[in-house]
Amino acid sequence: MAEQMNQKLTDLLPSSGQGASIVFSMGDLSDFSRILPTFVQFAREKGRKLVRIRFVPDVANVPDVAGGPKPETASGEWEHEIPVRLNHRFRNFTVALHERIRALEKGCILVFDCLSELQTAWATDLMMVNFFTVTAPLLDSLQDVGLFPLMSLMHSEEASRKIAQIADSFLEVCSDFKNIYLRAEKIHGKSGSDLSHPHLLNPSTGEAALITDGVKLSRYHRARDMVGRIHADLSMDSWDRFFLKAQRKYESGDDLTAECARMCQIMMSRDLRMRALILENFRPADYFFVKEHMVGSGQIGGKSCGMLTARKIIENLKPELYDYMEAHDSFYIGSDVYTSYLVENDLWELSVRQRTKDGYFALAGELHDAIRKGSFWPQIEQQFLHLLDYYGQEPVIVRSSSILEDGFENAFAGKYDSVFVPNLGTREERLLAFEEAVRTVYASTMSLSALDYRRRRALSERDEEMAILVMRVSGSHFGQYFMPCAAGVGYSYSPYRFLPALNPDAGMLRLVMGLGTSAVDRIEGAYPRLVSLDAPEATPYHSSAEKHRYSQRKISLIDKTTASFRYVTLDEIYGSLPPWLRRILLEHDTQAERIFRERGDRRFVEFVSCKGLTQNKALMQLMREMLKQLQDSYGQSVDIEFTVNLSEDGDFM
Repeated sequence: MAEQMNQKLTDLLPSSGQGASIVFSMGDLSDFSRILPTFVQFAREKGRKLVRIRFVPDVANVPDVAGGPKPETASGEWEHEIPVRLNHRFRNFTVALHERIRALEKGCILVFDCLSELQTAWATDLMMVNFFTVTAPLLDSLQDVGLFPLMSLMHSEEASRKIAQIADSFLEVCSDFKNIYLRAEKIHGKSGSDLSHPHLLNPSTGEAALITDGVKLSRYHRARDMVGRIHADLSMDSWDRFFLKAQRKYESGDDLTAECARMCQIMMSRDLRMRALILENFRPADYFFVKEHMVGSGQIGGKSCGMLTARKIIENLKPELYDYMEAHDSFYIGSDVYTSYLVENDLWELSVRQRTKDGYFALAGELHDAIRKGSFWPQIEQQFLHLLDYYGQEPVIVRSSSILEDGFENAFAGKYDSVFVPNLGTREERLLAFEEAVRTVYASTMSLSALDYRRRRALSERDEEMAILVMRVSGSHFGQYFMPCAAGVGYSYSPYRFLPALNPDAGMLRLVMGLGTSAVDRIEGAYPRLVSLDAPEATPYHSSAEKHRYSQRKISLIDKTTASFRYVTLDEIYGSLPPWLRRILLEHDTQAERIFRERGDRRFVEFVSCKGLTQNKALMQLMREMLKQLQDSYGQSVDIEFTVNLSEDGDFM
């Protein structure tokens, strides 16, 4: 009777002409090596090519997170082997491997290295799941069978569940160092087969016998329970598990040098110069603070990394200046979320074709539109809601922070979108508006200007992993409007000398009233105030009429009544400005006023000049010292974006 219940392990393989992905979930990778000879023998008997897919760790990564031996055949030799260097560039790694698999004849049996080893490069379950999600359909289309070992208890239950959903067959394997047991969660895409009950496997014959004996069943449960207890603290996502262990060591007062280097690599930057600067200025608590403000996993991108590093430099080296800086409470949508968005919305293949020579520009529009129509999955939406709940009804700006952006060599200035979100309305309305802003930034990776810039900078083959910086909009309420008193861009070196005596090494500001959009982008009729920091009050104009002509005519702000970002004229906002602020930001056109007086009209003619700010010696000196310190620390000229908020008593932040 028992023999009639036996099943061949090779029954898991589909019939000829069909592909499949078979996952073996286990606690000890050596169990897979004991199972594998059955499939090797089958492949040789049936004349099917057996191929090992080998993940070659990068020397810069942590080796062999899965532990245990690599899968080997009985003879230790493989008919064919595909070694692929495992690196942090998910797209490049995955596309390269897929191309190698496509080059094989159809109907191969592919034995993959342990999926858990992908963490050495990607540090997160999310990207491992993404890899399996895009690889399983490829094998099916090529009529190949993939055998995937997985150390599932090193991952979150959610990750294992997703892989089980995608796999054609998913088996749980455990052992007590004498016997191997297996139980199938799914076989050939179906649940409820005979193997869904515990079986005892004979590795030498490849036969699995249904366990009906109570003693053997107890031994199976003991083996299964032992694996669970050994790995009890490893059941969370590998990303969260690493940070939790690091935080526990920190709280115990242990040395965190290695952990800080790892956190810097997987979360902050891949640029060696940037990493050196971060490691010099960050403390362990700083990394944990960033992690606590992340949505998803991966890197926070160039813009976020540069901003945080600049703040730490000033905090550490110029604490007297740091006291004037606003508290920082930004959030960061990790770069893994962007890749997952493409995978979850079935845009991976389109994105791969877009990266080819023929598709680079030709398919950009199609991918752009498809990204704008995508949707986010529940787990990420919950994290979005947490972010929005933190900010309440305060406006935020959703900004690009690409891995390629704002590094030492590649600025990408103005190539990607930033979107102001008024963040008003019901919780559901605010979530919809926020998600639309994120989609807009994601889609801007396909803008022609960004694509052209990447190609001209020889970056078209690099992964474009778009992280996002979410910032609270700094500012004050002025009636129906919300905006900072002033904002702008600061340069540690000024290439523009509008007077011969000016010193370009003193630095320069492009200063505007309201949000800094007019200082960053070219807006018709909106001229920023150019401020040379060695002579802040100097201007290239010789009369008030000339100053007025080249003044800022449009002010960018958030209109709370329409819940929108707007450009308004000075006349529209004038009545909402308190008199003390007008005296700081506005200037009289004395020539125009004199002409009106001569006509009997005592009219005031004012325009935006930010003159009062340029006369604030403390503020101008602070900006000069800050830019100088950042230039010294970076070893090259820098530029920063800033806002200025003022109070009636003369204080500023």
